[in-house]
Amino acid sequence: MADVAKIKEQTLLQRVLTSQAFWVAVALAILVLFMAALEPSFGTVANASNITRNFAPFGIMALGMTVVIITGGIDLSVGSIMGLVAIVAGLFLTWEYPWYVAFAAGLLTGLACGAVNGFFVAYVNMPSFVVTLGMLSIARSLAVVFSGNQMLYKFGPDAPIVKAIGQAKWPIQSEGDWIPDWIPEFSSHFWVMIVLALWVGYKFNFTPWGRHLFAIGGNESAARLTGVPVDWIKFEAYVFSAFTAAVASLLLLGYTGSAINAMGQGYELRVIAATVIGGANLMGGAGTAFGAVIGSAFLEVIRNALLMAGIDSNWQGAFVGAFIILAVLLGLQSGGKSLIAATLEKVLPRKHR
Repeated sequence: MADVAKIKEQTLLQRVLTSQAFWVAVALAILVLFMAALEPSFGTVANASNITRNFAPFGIMALGMTVVIITGGIDLSVGSIMGLVAIVAGLFLTWEYPWYVAFAAGLLTGLACGAVNGFFVAYVNMPSFVVTLGMLSIARSLAVVFSGNQMLYKFGPDAPIVKAIGQAKWPIQSEGDWIPDWIPEFSSHFWVMIVLALWVGYKFNFTPWGRHLFAIGGNESAARLTGVPVDWIKFEAYVFSAFTAAVASLLLLGYTGSAINAMGQGYELRVIAATVIGGANLMGGAGTAFGAVIGSAFLEVIRNALLMAGIDSNWQGAFVGAFIILAVLLGLQSGGKSLIAATLEKVLPRKHR
């Protein structure tokens, strides 16, 4: 069949070399080495711990966003869901409920927001952009109302436990221990991201659920004809996206020791940027757990490098925007070829090359 169609299945090496996430990882490694040589403080263990802690919440949310984008949708509400989850959990803590009750209330709140998004997108067939944009406003408004527009920080008797969850590190460096000094102290945020990334990667590659996600994003009509439960899978995608936003919110709540209704404001754009830079296709049908993590890390390293280099942080948005455009340009398809290759053939036909 391959001889007739003149198409051969790609080897593992070919798949790696044609993966956008792989080349982003290469670019990330080059950037890290360059900045470590340029600015010695960039390559320190302390800065590595700082970078991994900062990008981990975005990586967690990018995993959920990747699931949604693979189906051909978008979730603009994740930042606002973070704010609402933090306020709900913070309120239960100020009412002196146990930490696990407060966290459960926060998680349920996030799942409820995701269920609303999923219901209207999957079963009412409304555009995901419209539904999640509406949820963005609703969740943020509810966060302001529930909090009375006040910061919540009096978390009662379980406050030390909440902070321990958000501020935990492993491995912990100490004098004379067995841990080499060059290994950073990774935050609880980072380890949660790693566990979720491994789980999502397994789901993408080895389960029917993952295959169904890609089938829906590739051709939803064909997926329906083959018996894929399209509506239910899409519903689950939005619930999972909201779940990752809730998890990130609770970790940040513990890290800062306070809850504000502005938590997560603008995060949705950075999360979407991370997934796109990591190789997710906004048209659906493409995305990886590794790409979500590496895209999030890439954006944080850029931000950190700009600060280390003494460049005004206001330039960060320009750099991020340029990388988004470049990533989408590399991922677009035209007649089965990348947009760059198709454009090159139009400008320089083969007979002229």
